[in-house]
Amino acid sequence: MTTNTTITEARERKLPGWLWFIALWCGGVAAALSLGYAFKLLMYATLFAVK
Repeated sequence: MTTNTTITEARERKLPGWLWFIALWCGGVAAALSLGYAFKLLMYATLFAVK
């Protein structure tokens, strides 16, 4: 009986492949957007400093 509960607990903790794909894709998009925004702020800071 204890082996059945450990098997079901292990299965519940493991995420399906499509969910990993969506999570990693969203994380990559968020990282790219934040990096782009940081470069945008850096460009504005340096352009106004040059003028």
